[in-house]
Amino acid sequence: MASFLKTILRVLLPLGVLYGSWIVYRDLVAHPPPIQQRTVPPTVTPVLATRLAPQSYQVKIETNGVVRPRTETTIIPEVSGTIVEVSPQFRDGGFFEKGDVLLRIDPLNYETAVTMSESRVTESQTALQEELARAGIAEENWKLLGKKGAPSDLALRKPQLAQAQSRLLSAEAELGRAKRDLERTVIRAPYAGRVLQQSVDLGQYVTPGTTLGKTFAVDYVEVRLPLTNPQLGFVDLPETFRGESPSSPDREGPEVLLSGNIGGSQSQWKGRIVRVEGALDQRSRQLFIVAQVDDPYRRTPTASTPLKIGLFVEAAVQGKELKNVFVVPRVAVRAGSEVIMIQPDNRIRRKKVTPLWSDTDHVILSAEKDGLKEGDVICLTPLAYPTNGARVVPTIDGVAQETETPGKKPPGTPPLEKSS
Repeated sequence: MASFLKTILRVLLPLGVLYGSWIVYRDLVAHPPPIQQRTVPPTVTPVLATRLAPQSYQVKIETNGVVRPRTETTIIPEVSGTIVEVSPQFRDGGFFEKGDVLLRIDPLNYETAVTMSESRVTESQTALQEELARAGIAEENWKLLGKKGAPSDLALRKPQLAQAQSRLLSAEAELGRAKRDLERTVIRAPYAGRVLQQSVDLGQYVTPGTTLGKTFAVDYVEVRLPLTNPQLGFVDLPETFRGESPSSPDREGPEVLLSGNIGGSQSQWKGRIVRVEGALDQRSRQLFIVAQVDDPYRRTPTASTPLKIGLFVEAAVQGKELKNVFVVPRVAVRAGSEVIMIQPDNRIRRKKVTPLWSDTDHVILSAEKDGLKEGDVICLTPLAYPTNGARVVPTIDGVAQETETPGKKPPGTPPLEKSS
């Protein structure tokens, strides 16, 4: 009997627990406890902002290029011989002035040629004088003989006289050539310049066509600078039409500032755009302009070292001056074409813009193109998910603004645009 009761309890007890749990669950579902609702205040984001004010902006076009000489010369002798003298300035990097002697070729053979030519000229002059005397005697004899008719050219020795004159002219021409060859044994500088490369030295035998060295003029150097098609609209280039002088004062090109690093030292050189190349580059579709730096080897306060041929330089070309534009920090423009406007009720509004120009730090906006006006406030703080109508607490140009009561709009608040 006792074991029977234990068996009954083992079965009924779990069933009773399950039944009781079901009763409690049914009552909770039928009569749930009241939920206490809590009002969450709207999120207000503090942001930095600036108020738009029209101003003028000087465009600076950033580009780069490599310094190259304006005038470069390969020195080649016109006569052959042994190098007997090399100027101390005729070394790589050496400076020289116009007319300086750079090299001398052994002149001995050419001095001998001049002496021999002078001798032949003297002989030809003597022969001509003798022939003139013979021609005079022949004419006198013809008259004394009393022959009728005009004497023939041969009787008057005119062919012999012409031959003597021709020999004199030939001897004089040969003397002139010998003197020119003698002068060519001295290699002189055609301009004030610098040696780019020395190819020969003392004792070397050279012939016409041998490269003695390369030099370049130091009056000024040039830098080819590429400009993209959009950049061309922001710079006044010294374009020249056919029949016009490229050196006219009204075609003076814009200034350019070149910067280069030599041995860890940053130097700057001032130049000017002097011409525009005649065709776009076929690969890049860019137009090259040419900057000129006058007297690049003069010591200046901004250059710790002379400008080097082959140096890669950064260039800032002075562009046009944009007037009545809004200059805003680059961080204020999202994805290059959108700004966040802050309305008088401190709510934000996204607005599409088309920048006129931009540089490393700023974006230039136009009142006419973008529908902006003086006094408009734009957000400078990057917002991850800006939503039209979201409320912010702006600090405008360093001045914190008072927070307005949520839901209250000042009179005249413009309607919100839909998020784009």
